[in-house]
Amino acid sequence: MFIDSHCHINFNGMIQRLPDILEQMRVNAVTHALCVSVDLETFPSVLEIAHTYPHIFASVGVHPGYEHARDPDVTELVSLAQDPKVIAIGETGLDYYSFKGKTLDALAWQQKRFRTHIQAALASGKPLIIHTRSAAQDTLRIMREEGAAAVGGVIHCFTETWDIAQAALELNFFISISGIVTFKNATQIQEVAQKVPLEHLLIETDSPYLTPVPYRGKLNEPAHVSHIGRFIALLRNIDIAQLGSSTSANFFRLFCGSNF
Repeated sequence: MFIDSHCHINFNGMIQRLPDILEQMRVNAVTHALCVSVDLETFPSVLEIAHTYPHIFASVGVHPGYEHARDPDVTELVSLAQDPKVIAIGETGLDYYSFKGKTLDALAWQQKRFRTHIQAALASGKPLIIHTRSAAQDTLRIMREEGAAAVGGVIHCFTETWDIAQAALELNFFISISGIVTFKNATQIQEVAQKVPLEHLLIETDSPYLTPVPYRGKLNEPAHVSHIGRFIALLRNIDIAQLGSSTSANFFRLFCGSNF
């Protein structure tokens, strides 16, 4: 019924209990998950999981918050994206929040890295997974300048305003909602979760982070995306099965080019 469109089950603390994580997915009707790359050093572990389990997919990219990670070039990303289990480029984008106090000149490497990923997505025909934090306007500007709309993708773990969501939708991007939506004070994200057209909505855990209510304080995992889906269905006043089937169909349409 549900798909976790963004998780990190290769991370330390997750990969050691992978069989249990996959079993909990099954129990909670989470049929597939996308294990998202954050650097090239650990990308092989992402790919190994995807090749071992048919219902797990992979992405390739370098997170904007990983300042000391090795930067890829377009050719390398395109080459790695040729693997049939790699269905997206990213996560990439801009994260100014993690570098408070630094000037934009000091963060130029982030913008350069972001542009490289967009160019690789265009060259490979794979959609983008975009992370943006305290950098929405620059993120949208670079997406426009590099022509990201031609390949599309998703703004993952969306935490911005409805106006920013509308701008992303206009650029052919989906909006993915994480467990933050279940937090009591997350009214801005709840508004977005209600307003995004159902055909452009995805759900995710971003596990092991951002554990939703009622599991706050515990490690997050893909099975918990079912609680995020149920919460959003209640917000939108629609049937849970409709929310699950629509977001699952959206996942396959975006990342696999077809319905499931």
